[in-house]
Amino acid sequence: MSETIAVHRPRFHAYLDVAVVVAVLVCTNLIAHFTTVWASVAAVPIAAAVLLGLGRSRGLGWHELGLSPRHWRRGTLYALGAVALVLAVVAAAIALPLTRQFFLSNRYATVSGALIASMIVIPLQTVIPEELAFRGVLHGTLERVWGARGVFAAGSLLFGFWHIASSLGLTTGNQGLTGILGAGLFGQIVGIAGAVAATAAAGVAFTWLRRRSGSLLAPIALHWSLNGVGALAAALVWHVTLS
Repeated sequence: MSETIAVHRPRFHAYLDVAVVVAVLVCTNLIAHFTTVWASVAAVPIAAAVLLGLGRSRGLGWHELGLSPRHWRRGTLYALGAVALVLAVVAAAIALPLTRQFFLSNRYATVSGALIASMIVIPLQTVIPEELAFRGVLHGTLERVWGARGVFAAGSLLFGFWHIASSLGLTTGNQGLTGILGAGLFGQIVGIAGAVAATAAAGVAFTWLRRRSGSLLAPIALHWSLNGVGALAAALVWHVTLS
């Protein structure tokens, strides 16, 4: 009996680690989106730091967290490739009238606002802490329990669900989506479902880069380029449209 308990105890602890990480992420998401303005600014970075500390205390090595210096060079190469790819896709998208309308987000209607968001808010408040939490700590804990398949499936799905709250006003703040889906309840539901599917798919890409490069640098770069370059592109489209 004692041998059976000894065999199953580490496995139980690994599942418990996953449950704790997911619980922290859920609470953080609710606090960030449904409490105060200051909480929305600070909750995710603080949670990422807490999760990193928890991961280290539970024995996750730097390589399991994607933070090992020996993978920095490989991570940098993948990061540069990811940014170059996104730049090319965004340039093509804003050049085509059919896809240009989807960049008309009210959030980035000014160049100055887009620059601040792209270079400061998005990296520090969103990209870096989210990647530390999801492709760092969650990735490491999931891999211990379910391996690569679990990381890709569960990690990406959880990343999609993470964006439900932030997508609640998606269709009302984007003229392109409002024109297609409308601003009513149905349009909002479709918009949220689409956002969850898109971010889950992005989670698969981020996870692939994380595993392929062994470093968080690559998914951080891709994540920033999708959000940050998108913000700058939106400001550019607004400027051209209004001029």
